[in-house]
Amino acid sequence: MIPDKQFLQIIDNTPLVSIDLVIEDSQGKVLLGKRTNRPAQGYWFVPGGRIRKNETIAEAITRISSTEFGIDLSINDVQLFGAYDHIYDDNYLGEDGVNTHYVVLAYRLKEPPLIEVSMDIIRDNQHSEVRYWSREALLKADEVHPNTKAYFPEKK
Repeated sequence: MIPDKQFLQIIDNTPLVSIDLVIEDSQGKVLLGKRTNRPAQGYWFVPGGRIRKNETIAEAITRISSTEFGIDLSINDVQLFGAYDHIYDDNYLGEDGVNTHYVVLAYRLKEPPLIEVSMDIIRDNQHSEVRYWSREALLKADEVHPNTKAYFPEKK
């Protein structure tokens, strides 16, 4: 485990690589969690997390899905639909003058999952609530982070 101050130096000098998982139910509603930690604290966001050193993308998908909502997804369960930059003015420690830059690999499930929404599915302390949102509702809601909204461009 890297000490906080050393990890903050890494965040200050390089982008991090992460995975976001877009989980839609059979009605097209999207699973979001309300974040308790920085960055994006207090916002609703899709499940996700950093890729660890020497962890493959496939391993990260399984670990993140297990940690975030208790289901071990494989890379065969998801489909890459884009790479995104998520740049935040703050960082996980809240230290002044250090922003956070993620290069995010966004994956969408190929089939709707059978995930019951309750606090029982939360496996970590990163979310205070979880629920499914309609695309229309999440696009209109100020409490849904713009980086999550970017996964659902409004139809023209």
